Amino acid sequence: MAVVEVVKYDGEPDVFAWKYPNEELGTWTQLIVNESQEAVLYKGGQALDIFAAGRHTLSTANIPFLNKIVNLPFGGRSPFAAEVWYINKVHSLDIKWGTPTPIQLQDPKYHVFVPLRSFGQFGIQIGDSKQFLTKLVGTLPVLDKDNIINFFRGLYLTKAKDSISAYLIKENVSALEINAYLDELSDHLKEKITPTLDEYGIKLLNFYVNDINVPEDDPAVQKLKEALAKRAEMDIVGYSYVQERSFNTLEGAATNPGSGQSGLMGAGIGLGMGLGVGGAMGSQASGLAQSINVKEMKKCPGCNVDMDIAARFCPSCGFDTQKAAQTAAPQIQTEASEAHTDTTACSECGAEFSKKVKFCPGCGSAYNPCTFCGADMKKDATVCPECGKATPKHCPKCGASIENEKTKFCPECGESLVRKCGSCGAQIDGDPKFCPECGNKL
Repeated sequence: MAVVEVVKYDGEPDVFAWKYPNEELGTWTQLIVNESQEAVLYKGGQALDIFAAGRHTLSTANIPFLNKIVNLPFGGRSPFAAEVWYINKVHSLDIKWGTPTPIQLQDPKYHVFVPLRSFGQFGIQIGDSKQFLTKLVGTLPVLDKDNIINFFRGLYLTKAKDSISAYLIKENVSALEINAYLDELSDHLKEKITPTLDEYGIKLLNFYVNDINVPEDDPAVQKLKEALAKRAEMDIVGYSYVQERSFNTLEGAATNPGSGQSGLMGAGIGLGMGLGVGGAMGSQASGLAQSINVKEMKKCPGCNVDMDIAARFCPSCGFDTQKAAQTAAPQIQTEASEAHTDTTACSECGAEFSKKVKFCPGCGSAYNPCTFCGADMKKDATVCPECGKATPKHCPKCGASIENEKTKFCPECGESLVRKCGSCGAQIDGDPKFCPECGNKL
C-alpha cells in the first residue's frame, strides 16, 4: 500500500470518535487537526501522543517514542503502520432521553399507585481523549451519538427512576405536583450521573428533565383527579365529606315511604335548611336518626315499591320476585360468558390468563397485547393472529409505540420519525427505493 502523505478528518459532524481508515503512514506525514478536535496516534496498541488543532509533521522531533518503535534510519524517510484517531470535543447539547415504560410508584401524599413517564435531554463533551478511547471505543471504527445513547441508556434510566421516586417520598410531593420541581430534579440527576461518565473520559455539561407526566386514561389517576375536584368543590361550598354523607343519609330517610318517620324527617330537614345547619340541628338530627328503624329493603321489579328483602311477593302488586330471579339466571350466565373475553391465551405455551397481568403464569413470558383486541402476540409479530390488524409502528431509537402514523416526532425521546434522504436531506414520503430529488438509492 502507498504511504499516506496527508491525514485529515473525513467523518460525520455528530461523530465523537473516528478512526482514519489507512494505517500505512510515514515520517514527514502531514497530520491536520481541525478546531474543536484532538488526534491520538496509536502504535502497537500504545498511545504515542495527542495532537491539538493545527498542522503537525510526524517525525522524531515531535514524537519522541517514534524513533524507538520504528527504528528510523539516519536522515531517511521510513514508512510504518499506525492508527490515527480523531476525537470530537465540541459541546453536544441535544442528546435526548426518555423512559420507554412508566415508572410505577405509590403517591406519597394520596397513597395510590400511579404510573409516571419522564423525558428530557442532556449535553456532553469528551474530556479525556485517551481514557475515552481506551474504556469506551475499543475496536469500533466509529462512535457517534446513537452509540452514546445506547451505552448509557441503562445508567440514566436507572438514575432517573430512583431519583424521581426518592424525591417524591422524601419531599412528600404528589405525582401530580412533580412538574413544579423539575429544576431540583435536574440538578440532582446531574450529580448522580456525572461520576460514572467521568470514568469514561466524558464530561456531563448539563442534564435536564423536561417533563414528568401521568397517563390520563389510567384508572388510578382518573379517580385521584375526581377526588381532588370533589374536595375543591367542598372547600368552595364550605362543608366536609362527613357532613355531605350525613345530609345524604337524612335525606334518604326522609324520602323513604316505608319509614314512619318520613314526615317528621322531611319537616326537620326543611326547618334545618331554613335556619341553617348548625349545632342545634346536628343534635336534633342525631336523635331522630337513632329513632329510625333501619331495615334492609329491595325494589319490586313490578311496581318499584320498597319491600322487605326477605319477602317473596310484593305487598303492593303481588309480583313474584323469586320467579323473576329464576328467569334472570340465564341472562347472568350470558354476561358471565361475555366476561370470558377478558382473558387471552399465551402465544408461547397456550396457557390462559387475564389481560390485566403482565406475564404469563404458565411460562413467565411477557404479555405482548394487540393494540386493538388485546390478544397475546409473539414478540416479532406484526399482524395480530386474532383480529388480523397490523401493529402500530415503533420509534427506531427508544422502541416506544407510535399509534398515530402521522406523528413526526417520538413522544418519548423526541426522535424525528420523518424519513429523509441521506444525500440531499429531502423528505421521503411512502417507501420508494430512490430519492425523488437527487435520484440516489435509499
